[in-house]
Amino acid sequence: MKKPTYIIAEAGVNHNGSLKIAKQMIDVAAKSGVDAIKFQTFKADNLVSVNSKKAKYQIKNTNKEETQYEMLKKLELGVESHLILMDYCKEKNIPFLSTPFDLDSIQLLHKLGLETYKIASGEITNLPYLRAIGKLKKNVILSTGMSNLNEIGDALNILTKSGTNKENIIVLHANTEYPTPMQDVNLFAMNTIASTFNVKVGYSDHTLGIEVPIAAVAMGACVIEKHFTLDRNMLGPDHKASLEPDEIKAMVKAIRNIELAMGNGIKQASKSETKNIKIARKSIHAKCNISVGDLFSNDNLITKRPGDGISPMQWDKIIGKIASKNFEIDELIKI
Repeated sequence: MKKPTYIIAEAGVNHNGSLKIAKQMIDVAAKSGVDAIKFQTFKADNLVSVNSKKAKYQIKNTNKEETQYEMLKKLELGVESHLILMDYCKEKNIPFLSTPFDLDSIQLLHKLGLETYKIASGEITNLPYLRAIGKLKKNVILSTGMSNLNEIGDALNILTKSGTNKENIIVLHANTEYPTPMQDVNLFAMNTIASTFNVKVGYSDHTLGIEVPIAAVAMGACVIEKHFTLDRNMLGPDHKASLEPDEIKAMVKAIRNIELAMGNGIKQASKSETKNIKIARKSIHAKCNISVGDLFSNDNLITKRPGDGISPMQWDKIIGKIASKNFEIDELIKI
């Protein structure tokens, strides 16, 4: 049986720098049935230069006058905020995860006791960063947006050579455009990653809606990551490409249903449909009145429901046999 998909509700920076909103997001995630909620840990001073430009989607969804540095500075979560949110996650019985974006943030999360490290797509070519996480020998979830197979292979080599077991790494196929156009999802690439590197795979989704992560689960994703927000109309870089509370709950329900529907791969009649076999299948019946001693033939036999007599698969064996009794029209043939 396929193990349940680990669903990560990506809060990211959709808390807008507010602990109150962050706590409300934890409440939503806990009620939705996801397996974990994930934030982002960074120091703007270590992440971007002061004059860094914003992506087009960031410009569209935030203050157009501010730089990327100014935008991110307002979205930082300090040490005390991390402690408060981690405690609140424990209270709500939902695991706390976070993506570190710089070396100091990696060490902060390590000191806070995190056992799983999410690597953002933008860090897949950051050797010092990858080496620092690899040395921790923890569980790693590696996003691969914007990358090719060579870059993924290089990142995996750095992580494993630094000390992380390959078995503890899950690689997520991803696209970093917010929202991702359907024609750019390329979901088959997830399976290409799995077969190329013999690793567990998942999918980090930035499309609008919930159908693509559901499809990813059907294709074998063991982790699904999806952004969510309290309100898509809030000001901030990622809100527009995020699910609202009722939508993430619907996604979780759909994924769990798909997991059930995938089954064990053994083709046989299910428990619920066995009662329909006699009703839906057919048996060999008398097409007309048949007298004792008559030969069974294509002219006096027919296949009809119900299927509680001789199977039509025995047709050739019945043809030419002699009737041992009289049969009325529609009567089940018995030998």
